[in-house]
Amino acid sequence: MTSTSPHGDPHGHGGHHAHAHAHTTGADADAAADLLDLDAEVLAEHTASITAWLPLKAEPRHIVDLGCGTGAGTFALLARFPDAEVTAVDASADHLRRLREKAEASGVRDRVRTVSADLDAEWPALAAPDLVWASASMHHMADPGRALRKTRELLAPGGLFAVVELAGFPRFLPPDAPEERPGLEERCHRASDRYHAEHVPHRGADWGPKLTAAGFTVEDERTITVRLDGTHSEAVGRYALESLRRLRGTAGESLPAEDLAALDRLLDTEGPESILRRDDLAVRTERTVWAARRPGHQAA
Repeated sequence: MTSTSPHGDPHGHGGHHAHAHAHTTGADADAAADLLDLDAEVLAEHTASITAWLPLKAEPRHIVDLGCGTGAGTFALLARFPDAEVTAVDASADHLRRLREKAEASGVRDRVRTVSADLDAEWPALAAPDLVWASASMHHMADPGRALRKTRELLAPGGLFAVVELAGFPRFLPPDAPEERPGLEERCHRASDRYHAEHVPHRGADWGPKLTAAGFTVEDERTITVRLDGTHSEAVGRYALESLRRLRGTAGESLPAEDLAALDRLLDTEGPESILRRDDLAVRTERTVWAARRPGHQAA
């Protein structure tokens, strides 16, 4: 299993989604982790709104974050549920290290346990959590049905499972940009989507029927539209830069030379056409969350 990323693919992007492959090392692993951190920063309010929406019967005390990445969900859950402890599970040792460092800096290290595990293989012992959170990680599983069944077995009776997925890679540029190659970003997305259809076939799936087939009761589903202009956060430019770098990794080989050259000009941080110099950036995407319950009586 690849670790969680913002956008979801095991190569180049490591996946937004943009997850880093479990075996990625060096500069690319750092870039993937940086992108996860930027994703968490820019979309923090939307993540918090999802945690506030969850249809919980009682405040959870033990939470598991499956495919935690560098901790976007972990820290949102710790903030939302101040009496809870979170077990953060990921295949990337680098991501878990960053998560622990952030927990230490935030003063919540005693509320976080990290577990290194490949969930396509043997699952670790994770007790019986009241809430399991999986953001942008389920679609990376080799056998999602197995992962959903394992999650149901893991949960305490009556416990809740929140599956959060992004609807593809975020958009950042206006449709008529850049001036010399209007529509460049959409063409990059179409090329990347073809790549993902082959390599990450479960991305964009409807998880409702899959959850039901795994024995869950789907209690609610919500789609959140993200529309943030570049003034929302100074991190938007860096987020766009790192995201388009990852997009180039999955789309680059399919692009015509003129598009690739235009994309590289946007990614040249020293050049006059650098995406960091643009004042018309925005973040446009959607997140869908499914809230599914394991049948049974929840202990008081």
